[in-house]
Amino acid sequence: MTLTPTDVNRIALLARLELSPTEQAAMLTQLNGFFAIVERMRAVDTTGIAPLYTPLSAVQDVRLRMREDRVTETNERAANQRSAPAVEGGLYLVPKVIE
Repeated sequence: MTLTPTDVNRIALLARLELSPTEQAAMLTQLNGFFAIVERMRAVDTTGIAPLYTPLSAVQDVRLRMREDRVTETNERAANQRSAPAVEGGLYLVPKVIE
């Protein structure tokens, strides 16, 4: 996939960036370089290769450090909601800002 200067202008517009012609040319080069790397990665046949959750697991046996799933903090909802301007049924009430 190769981008054109028109593509870079559209991306800049969507990102609300104002790029000079020099910056646009540099961005075009960088983005096309990025997509070239992605295409090279896609060309590698990875069928039959299990995904790794960490690169270390390719060279050594790595065990997941799982913690026990238990509650460690007390319920402080009432104390946290004392400073709220409006609360109802344990929920924060906020004014409607979009109609």
